[in-house]
Amino acid sequence: MAEINRQIHLVSRPSGEASTDNFRLVEQPLGTPGEGQVLVRHHFLSLDPYMRGRMNDAKSYAQPQELDKVMQGGTVGVVVASKHPDYKPGDNVVGFGGWQEYSIVDAGLPGSLRKVDTSKVPVSAYLGVVGMPGVTAWYGLMKICQPKPGQTIVVSAASGAVGSAVGQLAKSRGCRAVGIAGGADKCGYVTGELGFDACIDYKAGPVKEGLKAHCPKGVDIYFDNVGGEILDAVLARINRKARIVICGAISQYNATSKPAGPANYMSLLVNRARMEGMVVFDYADRYPVAIAELAGHLKDGRMKSREDVVRGLETFPETLLKLFRGENFGKLVLQVAEG
Repeated sequence: MAEINRQIHLVSRPSGEASTDNFRLVEQPLGTPGEGQVLVRHHFLSLDPYMRGRMNDAKSYAQPQELDKVMQGGTVGVVVASKHPDYKPGDNVVGFGGWQEYSIVDAGLPGSLRKVDTSKVPVSAYLGVVGMPGVTAWYGLMKICQPKPGQTIVVSAASGAVGSAVGQLAKSRGCRAVGIAGGADKCGYVTGELGFDACIDYKAGPVKEGLKAHCPKGVDIYFDNVGGEILDAVLARINRKARIVICGAISQYNATSKPAGPANYMSLLVNRARMEGMVVFDYADRYPVAIAELAGHLKDGRMKSREDVVRGLETFPETLLKLFRGENFGKLVLQVAEG
């Protein structure tokens, strides 16, 4: 086992798009676990859009990331040493160990660490379709959108970790699913592999024209991951009693000035519609129910998942930029160990 733990620290706060200068690769002594603690060797690190907001020193739904500290994020790996009775070396675990090769975890803290079954589900999937993104999709759709057979749902960032799960879950409930994604390859994947009924390529033409063509009876549910002009276009097409989930707004995360609000917000009043923000961390008590269904779908082939895997901790800053430039194809993860 190595004696050095390599880490990624946030050393300055970005203005606009993050750059490699905002991060530093740091080497620290590995350390050993104390009583009640577990030493975890990370295999995969998660890269997610919400991380950009944490880099700002501003009020948000999560505390700002401290400077000169390990950047926080989801992780999956293997226990290599334990002083906690519930964990032993060799256990596969998912946690929030941050962007580093190893982490020492206080395993007794609620939500700090969880053992996972990798016999039929790949360990990396616990950062994606059966992890936080999948639970986000499940809860936002099932508890907030409450889909009904025959209704039309539109999903932005449909080829991504959350959007792909939303559409597939909606189809399993009898909905018509229309995705929005960037590029012919991603749209082909959304319809051909994921089973959406249609996909609008926002790079090929106005989204509003695609909505007219593929949602002739209007939109009953919109699962929003991008915000901005796409949200505005969908608001113009919603039906009465439509439900809109604001899950993310990746189009605005790098904005250097305050974004304008949606011009079509009055459509909510006219259509007696509801728009609600959600943060998956608020529903930790529901994770087991969601994960059980998602894992079942994945095991029997009713749900598909695609990962964009990049290798090497040292590639982290460049890999993160892929996420905000829309260059990733599927759930973006960083592999830092084999196994």
